[in-house]
Amino acid sequence: MSFKDLEVYKTSRTLSRTVYQLSQKFPSVERYSLTDQVRRSSRSIGAQIAEAWGKRKYEKHFISKLSDADSEQFETQHWLEVAYECQYLDSSDKTKLTACCESIGRMLNGMMDKASMFCKTS
Repeated sequence: MSFKDLEVYKTSRTLSRTVYQLSQKFPSVERYSLTDQVRRSSRSIGAQIAEAWGKRKYEKHFISKLSDADSEQFETQHWLEVAYECQYLDSSDKTKLTACCESIGRMLNGMMDKASMFCKTS
């Protein structure tokens, strides 16, 4: 099994692609601020999950990296709120993306709670 097989990783990749597609419509004045921030945080979720997978030999490190991924999904939620308030996202897109972030958060927390099931014991 690979981190690529994890449902949470697949969901994070879908989120980052959707954020990228929607953020292409943001005004060019936001290119180096909001656009960059929301893309960076959404992409970082999957990167942190991949890093966590590489740290499975050490349960505390595994949990720490999953916690970092969870922090990134919360940051993504923040930037989605900002984009919505600036009227760059409509209510439907914000609701769908926020629900996706929350789903990722639940999966990550489940993994953290059951970290020993994912971690190598030898």
